[in-house]
Amino acid sequence: MAAPSKQQTAEVTEEHLEELARLADTAGVEVLDTFVQRLDSPHPKFYIGEGKAEELKQRVEVAGATLIIMDDELSPAQGRNLEKLLGTRIMDRAELILDIFATRARTSEARAQVELAQLQYMRPRLTRMWSHLSRSRSGPGMRGPGETQLETDRRMIDHRITRLKDELERVARTRATQRKSREGQLRASLVGYTNAGKSSILRGISGTEVFVEDRLFATLDPTTRAIEVGEGAEVLLTDTVGFIRKLPHHLVASFRATLEEAAEADVLLHTIDASHPQWEEQMEVVTEVLGDLGLAERPTVLVFNKIDRLTHAEEQALRERSFGSARSIFVSTVEEGRLEPLRVLLHEELQKIRPDVRLTLSSSHGGLLAEIYRDGEVLEREDKGAEIHIRARLSKASLGRLRTRGVKIYGWG
Repeated sequence: MAAPSKQQTAEVTEEHLEELARLADTAGVEVLDTFVQRLDSPHPKFYIGEGKAEELKQRVEVAGATLIIMDDELSPAQGRNLEKLLGTRIMDRAELILDIFATRARTSEARAQVELAQLQYMRPRLTRMWSHLSRSRSGPGMRGPGETQLETDRRMIDHRITRLKDELERVARTRATQRKSREGQLRASLVGYTNAGKSSILRGISGTEVFVEDRLFATLDPTTRAIEVGEGAEVLLTDTVGFIRKLPHHLVASFRATLEEAAEADVLLHTIDASHPQWEEQMEVVTEVLGDLGLAERPTVLVFNKIDRLTHAEEQALRERSFGSARSIFVSTVEEGRLEPLRVLLHEELQKIRPDVRLTLSSSHGGLLAEIYRDGEVLEREDKGAEIHIRARLSKASLGRLRTRGVKIYGWG
């Protein structure tokens, strides 16, 4: 069921409903019928108009539907009123996405993040969801006859929310420690609309097994792989959870710990399904969510994926478009060699954070030499008696440590 504004085109409305149907399919729901009403503004009682609500009731009875899914987020009162009128379970888009995330969460971190978002969504809707529990309780250990089950449930939810936030804060601190240990390595994060092909890109460029499925939100947990970019150099590439239009704000907030991988990245690879008819709208959605996360100013490269599905003319027109200051590359995971532009880009980005310098150190300093090989990219080496001359790419942090330990550095600082 959708209630778009009257300004929205029929094509966009249809595409939004198709996406809602895909979400329903991902959740294991069979779609029997669709229902649309164009609105100037949402109705305060039912979201849709009262007449349309009565019409919807008749359609539900004819189809034998047991669940109604609304494309927009309903207020607690609107959901309660619709359920009372229709006698059928109502689920809005936000709750549907949360349900999908709950079934797809694999790690303890993802499960905690989803549970937090669900509880925050559920709390103001307890009257509708748990109305059968709203009865007075009293007795030993109870506050008195004024204590209702609903109030008790709210306190329990508040307590659980606090515990989950503490747990995720510990996860965030652990991640910060892990990122510190990767200092000096280029970190890039794949971000983008769900099903844009981020996991396929990570699998294709890393040559390792990464879960891929042609469904919305196939993966929730961040996956990081070391990527060879030439001359023995490696970068760390992370696949993050996909975004979607009307993403529940509770979910964005609770997944901040996971998305810190993107926040700490040296460069964001905004992956776009170039073959999707609404790719521009999807690109805008991702840009807005990145802004909500405080990542709008992060260096970003537009990665147009699935180029193999375009005609030559369509690809050429896309290549000739300007996207402001953002760089763009064009890739495919199914055609041989079409991921090389991404590998080249990652190598160029690595060179930016690891300057090309010359170093001179004593041949007796084997530990320092081993550190240079371990942390850097050695380009040239010449042994001259008691001295070793090296040309290498090293992070600024590594160069600072080496300088304090007596290594002579030329071409930096």
